Amino acid sequence: MTVIDQRVTWAKVEERLETETDPELRRNLELLLQHQIAEASLDMEKLMATVSEHAHYHMHSIANGAGDLVGKSAVQKFYEDFAASGAQKLQLDTEWLVVDRHCIVTEGTMRMAYPGSTLAARGVPVDDVDASYLYEARMCVLWPIGEDGLFTGEDTYTSTDGFIGIEHRKLSPSDIATI
Repeated sequence: MTVIDQRVTWAKVEERLETETDPELRRNLELLLQHQIAEASLDMEKLMATVSEHAHYHMHSIANGAGDLVGKSAVQKFYEDFAASGAQKLQLDTEWLVVDRHCIVTEGTMRMAYPGSTLAARGVPVDDVDASYLYEARMCVLWPIGEDGLFTGEDTYTSTDGFIGIEHRKLSPSDIATI
């Protein structure tokens, strides 16, 4: 059984686009769809085309503002580092999708396949650096949209620390769907 299928991340967005008739809400949903697909495929040009020059990301699970990214260049560096970590195989199984003219909210279960080598470099005691391990946490993401029609943030809230016990959640290659 597949544990991570990146296409699940944007399935709810595509479903909503099938029925959404408001042009502004459609534009916002299409922006999110582009962002999610570009992130999954590591298409940095398309990904950064969705981010405002005035972006300010907040990762609220990281204490004391250490998860804040200010400016488009800081956001791009974050995505480049993320790509280099090899942890881009992720799935947000969205249960709630709320869209208005200035913000999108997605909420569901985030699953990520973290490479053992990346975890080992962070001091996590994995038994196989060539395997991937399951990060899993409930996550809510607010996607504010600026006057320029681009994302000014990606503000994340997680309910638990998905890294706790990750070394015991080894994935097999068949657990991760390819796109």
